[in-house]
Amino acid sequence: MKISSIKCYTVDPGFRSRTWIFVKVSTDAGIHGWGEAYTLRGRDQAIVAQIGELGTACLDRSPFNIKHFTQVVQDDFAQRRNSFELYCAQSAIEQAMWDIVGKACGQPVYNLLGGKCRESVRVYANGWSDHCRTPDEYAKAAAAVVEKGFTAIKLSPLPGSWRTYVPREHEHHVVSVIRAVRDAVGPNVDILLDMLRRLNAGSASRLGRQLEPFDLYWYEEPCLAENVDALAEVRGKVGIPIVTGETLYGKAAFQPVLNARAADILNPDICNVGGILELKEIGAMAEPHYVAISPHNFNSTTVALNATVHAAAVMPNFTLTEYYLPFAEFANRICPTQLIPENGFIKLPDGPGLGLDLDESLLQQHAGFAGIAPALVSPAVER
Repeated sequence: MKISSIKCYTVDPGFRSRTWIFVKVSTDAGIHGWGEAYTLRGRDQAIVAQIGELGTACLDRSPFNIKHFTQVVQDDFAQRRNSFELYCAQSAIEQAMWDIVGKACGQPVYNLLGGKCRESVRVYANGWSDHCRTPDEYAKAAAAVVEKGFTAIKLSPLPGSWRTYVPREHEHHVVSVIRAVRDAVGPNVDILLDMLRRLNAGSASRLGRQLEPFDLYWYEEPCLAENVDALAEVRGKVGIPIVTGETLYGKAAFQPVLNARAADILNPDICNVGGILELKEIGAMAEPHYVAISPHNFNSTTVALNATVHAAAVMPNFTLTEYYLPFAEFANRICPTQLIPENGFIKLPDGPGLGLDLDESLLQQHAGFAGIAPALVSPAVER
């Protein structure tokens, strides 16, 4: 069985000016697989173009040779010159290859990765507070999402532009919001605070110490992940678990974080870290360091979520993963079989491959922008 074509769909979900990018990889045996790439406003067309170029590295190859494919991408195609767009493209194609392999074997992907460690995957709700501004608005929205059954919620209440040095009143606002949310949801709901890489180590440490009384589940990305020393400084001064990793691509980028003991939890994203196998290998790297894995998933609640669930199923040090609540309604149109949380957990799918399919007619109906040619040529030469 060989990969015969790649088709890329860009989809406008009508939310947050964001485009979803799906990749369909087909084979000469009539089996196809789906993958999803991470996207950012202003860079999605570059990601689509990279998917098109990357097709030269996988056409006419066996979809079973996934590890070899990722090696060829990094060593030969990119000549070890990495980029965000490259990792997004690799991630999407790699997921689709796993989907094909699972279908060909008649097994869910997690069975091919070593077997499941759990029957369900815990999720945290995100996106529920996107339109909140005041502490009272955050509190009411938090209570409403907990009423839906979620036992963990994430928010990013730091106001203003993304600047390294912020006014003290912005820090005070964050404390006021967290206090209101904790009062609204009670002591048994996990609150996850995301700082979006916005602060310097001093401000992050000062704010973190003020937040300690509210028993936060984590303090996500107080500083840039690339500044490992700053992260380690914050971790040493704040008694809240530190999270980082969504902006790191490939497992080598996580080694300095682990060596410096700069984080308690890593949150790589399956749609930009390199794919399912790369995420699993990062989990294995983190395990002997006693570092947990909580995959980031600011993607659709279709392909990306399924791929994340399969990877999470096989990692002993997995904790919970992201579920972006506002995306679910539109996602149900293109994928009525999408995974749905129940009481804060998603049951593992038991179908072959990733366990879902997308409606291509609806993908075309909701196209985001002109994508790549449906069939790529120039097959790669096997090594």
